[in-house]
Amino acid sequence: MSEIKRYNLDNDTAEGNAYSEIVEAGDFVFLSFCVGNVGQSVEAQVNGALDNMAERLKKVDLTLESVVKVDVMMKDPWNIPTMEKVFKERFKGVYPARKTISTEFAHNGGESGLQVQIDAVAYKK
Repeated sequence: MSEIKRYNLDNDTAEGNAYSEIVEAGDFVFLSFCVGNVGQSVEAQVNGALDNMAERLKKVDLTLESVVKVDVMMKDPWNIPTMEKVFKERFKGVYPARKTISTEFAHNGGESGLQVQIDAVAYKK
């Protein structure tokens, strides 16, 4: 296997992170904590998370089409149809394998805060 590359994009915080936002290992790229538009509607947050994912993928010369697996964490599983609507619009039939998990987020903003977070695996060949 070639060198493993780790990217920490948010090192401006005083504590720093105990994880890497992007890890390249061989032909695979792993992305964690993709979020966006926190505090807005669930639809806006799914789009924001995918925008955040696309920005990260661009750093390693990939696009959403390279994504082969996602884990979607949602505060309210009744919002899955909204997430699927956005996925149909954004992935245009080239869908990654997906697992959707219901979770409580420990995040500033409480009820109106974080509703959606996505982790992903992309294939780089």
